Amino acid sequence: MTITSFDNQTRKPSWLRMKIPGGGRYAEVKKLVDDFKLHTVCQSAKCPNLGECWARGTATIMILGNICTRSCGFCAVNTGKPTELDTEEPGRVAQTVNQMKLKHVVITSVARDELKDGGASVWAETIRLTRLQNPECRIEVLIPDFKGQWENLDTVLNSNPDILNHNIETVPSLHKLVRPQAKYDRSIELLTRAKERGFVVKTGLMLGLGEKDHEIAETLKHIASCRVDILTMGQYLQPTPNHLPLVKYVTPEEFKQWKAFALDLGFQHVESGPMVRSSYHADEQPVTLSHKS
Repeated sequence: MTITSFDNQTRKPSWLRMKIPGGGRYAEVKKLVDDFKLHTVCQSAKCPNLGECWARGTATIMILGNICTRSCGFCAVNTGKPTELDTEEPGRVAQTVNQMKLKHVVITSVARDELKDGGASVWAETIRLTRLQNPECRIEVLIPDFKGQWENLDTVLNSNPDILNHNIETVPSLHKLVRPQAKYDRSIELLTRAKERGFVVKTGLMLGLGEKDHEIAETLKHIASCRVDILTMGQYLQPTPNHLPLVKYVTPEEFKQWKAFALDLGFQHVESGPMVRSSYHADEQPVTLSHKS
């Protein structure tokens, strides 16, 4: 499938202004990340909200290294063959969360398809140690699909995170282009399985990749039918010229309309706007649902 882009560098609208990183809290977060030798998706994925989030004292921690075995067309995380598995990383994550005094932490990872369990055991240990050192902190995990090996998903769920997040990313017709090593139906099954286990479930979509309005509507209906609780919708921004081209800037008004549409479908909480990302202001999302293991 071929998508035609336009010059998004000269036509970037005013509502996509990014805050310049800086300030005391930003420096504090950066020092902690550097001192504990951690990776963050904020840096690796070139998130446009890095300055704002770090200045607020929040960061999305990325485990299992910073080299991904997949090559998604939208993602700025390095692709290649990972060279190591850091068994001490879970403890450092837990210490960092403690040092930052977080009430809500978002943990994500690269895909590690070369590992037998896809990194699920490291996920479980990270959640366990983070919970042990930070019993009052809400733990949100943004996980890969583990290639549909559901015993690995169960390993993560058995460690009892508070929120299980897995992003659909785009509509079915664009899936092979946007996520060539993933499958739309597999992601839907992951969300369904997590909800059937009684967890608070979250997913997200990017807009502006060439999807049609009727495709967005049908995808939201499908996700809602899986009883997903939390939805995020944001603007795709091309991280480098080598990534998928941007097709459309979606206006703030359009994002508001999609939020209203999603809430009518039954989502309990929706974040929808040009700068929204999966973990953007996750600590402020009023999730009062409980889950069972």
